[in-house]
Amino acid sequence: MPLALDRRRRWDESRQRALVRYYLDAGAGGLAVGVHSTQFAIREAKVGLYAPILQLAAETAAAWLVPKPRVHALVAGLCGFTPQAIREADVANAAGYHAGLLSLGAWAAEPEPKILAHCRTVAKEIPLIGFYLQPAVGGRVFSYRFWRRFAEIPELVAVKIAPFNRYRTLDVVRAILEAGRDDVALYTGNDDNIITDLLTPFSFGGRTRHIDGGLLGQWGVWTRCAVRLLAEIKIARTRPRLDAGWLDRNAALTDANAAVFDAGHGFAGCLPGIHEVLRRQGLLRTTACLDPHEKLSPGQAAELTRVAQAYPWLVDDDFVADNLHRWIA
Repeated sequence: MPLALDRRRRWDESRQRALVRYYLDAGAGGLAVGVHSTQFAIREAKVGLYAPILQLAAETAAAWLVPKPRVHALVAGLCGFTPQAIREADVANAAGYHAGLLSLGAWAAEPEPKILAHCRTVAKEIPLIGFYLQPAVGGRVFSYRFWRRFAEIPELVAVKIAPFNRYRTLDVVRAILEAGRDDVALYTGNDDNIITDLLTPFSFGGRTRHIDGGLLGQWGVWTRCAVRLLAEIKIARTRPRLDAGWLDRNAALTDANAAVFDAGHGFAGCLPGIHEVLRRQGLLRTTACLDPHEKLSPGQAAELTRVAQAYPWLVDDDFVADNLHRWIA
């Protein structure tokens, strides 16, 4: 869930609601709110948007789905040291969220046992989604032992695997499988390898699992096509032979993500990149972020044009154009 702002960097509630409606009509299985894409600065006292945006997203989703009810997950981003994370879990619970995606960015210098104690404490407040974030955007490296012990948290319901590293991705999947946690969903957050993550059968400890889906900033744009792509992948996983064309599609999606997330500039323009795609479609009014220094990087706009033209199967512009008037009403 990106944060919708107007040109004066004020919260644009009407476009925020439009985004919720877009994602639901696109078929997304849920919404992740208060996460990196929503901008961590919403928690600052001078901004004060954490609780309001969680509430707006939940209320909008509930109202929009009244005519055609369906299951959807509401995931709240949780940050900071234990007192802050618990306060945010309380806000999420009050708004009707189903789980908390726990960022460990504040714990970069802390020992793993202390971090595990924090995770167990927060899990007592709200069902827990673990989060392995890449170091390039504020994450840290964890040992296999950490994830194996993490997998034993009773309230754990899912893990978002986003280290952008194959070895570390395997650590998480292996830990969940060897712990026998068939009840824990696995989500890829590896925007650089989405399709391969979803197609790969992982076998450890006598168990084989596929990653269930994606919890991805990349899927905050062109979402209708992302939903269809995941459905195709699930069918492909049931077939005895895998079409080699999936490798080409994986490379294409990674190329598109490099433009959206601004990989060429160390991800500096990742949030404006998401906003620019949505702005071009009319869903957002501007690419503005709360931090005025967060802007599209040089050449990023041209890269977005290039990948949209090169991979039309990734782009849902027609779907948005047909429905935009309903979402922004």
